[in-house]
Amino acid sequence: MLSSGIIFANPAYIAIGAPIGLAGAVMFLLAFVRVEEPKPMSEKDIRDWIPEVGELPDGAEGSVMYRIDTTLDEPIRTSVLCGNCGKLTWRDGKRPLTFTCPNCNTLLWDKPEDEEE
Repeated sequence: MLSSGIIFANPAYIAIGAPIGLAGAVMFLLAFVRVEEPKPMSEKDIRDWIPEVGELPDGAEGSVMYRIDTTLDEPIRTSVLCGNCGKLTWRDGKRPLTFTCPNCNTLLWDKPEDEEE
């Protein structure tokens, strides 16, 4: 757009506008050619991955916050971080239907994910 505006503003500016337009077109094409596909993580990297650990702030109306991280690739593992005590707990498979922190015995949730609002 910059190059066409320069060209049409004054015909003498074609010497400036044309190179800018061509350079923009070349850079646009290079952006598509140089796109790299994301590399999948190795099974070892997935197995050894650990989320950031620490206490979470209090939730709304005094509720306890928690964080759930589930791997998308095999082996599927789920980590639950209790915001009350900061304990990280691992479970094989997807998110459990209910969960009580084994460290502080705080009930974090007791209903399926689909029923949450």
